[in-house]
Amino acid sequence: MTGQKSWGSGFVAFFILLTAAGCGGGGNNAPAPTTPPPPPPAITGPTWTAGVYEDASRFKDRCETVRTGLDLEGNPYPDRAGSTLEENFWLRSWTHETYLWNDEVTDRNPANYSNPIAYFDVLKTNATTPSGKDKDDFHFSQPTEEFLRERNSTPTAEYGASLIAYSVTPPRDFRVIYTEPGTPASDLVMGVPNLIRGTKILEVDGVDLVNADTDAEIEILNDGLFPATAGEMHSFVVQDPGAVGTRTIMMISENLAPPAVNRTAIINTPTGDVGYVLVNTFSPFASEKDIRDAIADMATAGVSDLVLDLRYNGGGLLAISAQLGFMVAGSAQTNGKVFERLRFNDDANGVNPVTGETNNSSPFYSTGLGFSVPDGAPLPSLDLGRVFILSTDWTCSASEAVINGLRGVDVEVILIGRTTCGKPYGFYPEDNCGETYYTIQFQGVNEKDFGDYTDGFVPANSSATFGVKLPGCVVDDDLDHELGDETEAMLAAALQYREFATCPAPPPFAITAKSVETPIDVMPGMRMMQKNRDMRMPGE
Repeated sequence: MTGQKSWGSGFVAFFILLTAAGCGGGGNNAPAPTTPPPPPPAITGPTWTAGVYEDASRFKDRCETVRTGLDLEGNPYPDRAGSTLEENFWLRSWTHETYLWNDEVTDRNPANYSNPIAYFDVLKTNATTPSGKDKDDFHFSQPTEEFLRERNSTPTAEYGASLIAYSVTPPRDFRVIYTEPGTPASDLVMGVPNLIRGTKILEVDGVDLVNADTDAEIEILNDGLFPATAGEMHSFVVQDPGAVGTRTIMMISENLAPPAVNRTAIINTPTGDVGYVLVNTFSPFASEKDIRDAIADMATAGVSDLVLDLRYNGGGLLAISAQLGFMVAGSAQTNGKVFERLRFNDDANGVNPVTGETNNSSPFYSTGLGFSVPDGAPLPSLDLGRVFILSTDWTCSASEAVINGLRGVDVEVILIGRTTCGKPYGFYPEDNCGETYYTIQFQGVNEKDFGDYTDGFVPANSSATFGVKLPGCVVDDDLDHELGDETEAMLAAALQYREFATCPAPPPFAITAKSVETPIDVMPGMRMMQKNRDMRMPGE
């Protein structure tokens, strides 16, 4: 249950189309002679031969439903009249040409699938990692208009709070994990923010969120939590962490585009100032400026260490994560070095099968690239030999590339929190006929040619059997303290490790077990596009 989909206790609504057949005629009138209907037209279009693949370009933009006009970026739609069958054949050939594990995909007849998305869902490997999880756990698609809105920071109606659900069935447990500054969620009422980290949502517009079970109740809950437009007013009964009583609040939705950097802090210690930066995504384009500005503030303050909070960062634009790598390490450690080199499928022969260009590596970008910082503008740097990274299993893809890229140039990465998601892979999002598809097309490796972390990066004192262990400490996400608060568990552990090279006691199993079942993102604050390695550059 993610994004804005309905959530409830498992009910299913069935819509039955009833039709009435009328009988006419009267008396003993003999039926008029009938002419047999003509035979159906012969099926035209491509035909399937197992193991034989035509060039994907033959089927590209051949659509069952043709879009007309311009997309929200002002580009004309490329669609031409076609069919669902041709859309499926494009997916088949495109997968064969670009998918990283193309030799592990079962070749299925496209004519057997009436829905391209359903066909795309099976065009992947079924292999597993050493720990037993799916090797390709990242295969997905989304409507292209949604992809473009996210890439361009198009505001959407919300309150400025991101929620997780520890339980989606009664008794439900929905909590706030962070709020955005200057939004309805963080507005003060009698000196108290509407919502804070850890706040439980108990009621929405008079409906019991914890126990509601009817269709009508679920609809009210959805309407209140996920407003369709700006200007909607909804009431909530909430309970703050540690509080015995509850509060009733009113919030009016606004069109919001959350920034990449949620908050920063300078922490004074006897051994020097420590910078703290919470980066929640490397997408959309505006994240380039957000991150540049945050690191510039850290450089001006002269911090001696950096705590980079990536616990909720699922990835985004790889080029921007490469810029962050440079801004942490500086030119002396990164000049001429590879941030990430791409490995493609065995048929690529050194050529990028998506772009057709020679497989060039991504450097540590030291200047703006034109996303939201002028192309060529110098970036600030901290010139650090180590960095503390706060992580959970939501730390994924382009965020993990920061870890791997820095380790490739011998910057020490100290990991505080939980095992990362384990995604050394990425893709070039590709639109066809109104759907943008994400299929794994490359594996990223660092300057030392390492990229085998499919079971994630793991703090050293973890009892985990699988994963790449790094210096650091296992710490659970702490919803009882605000992010950036020096007493918040992960940040406190980073400061302790920095001062004494020791860790707090690992959390007991009863607590860690909760973390094994990944909390579900139920708000648009963690959008689908954020959870990837997006290879796009400005203008693409």
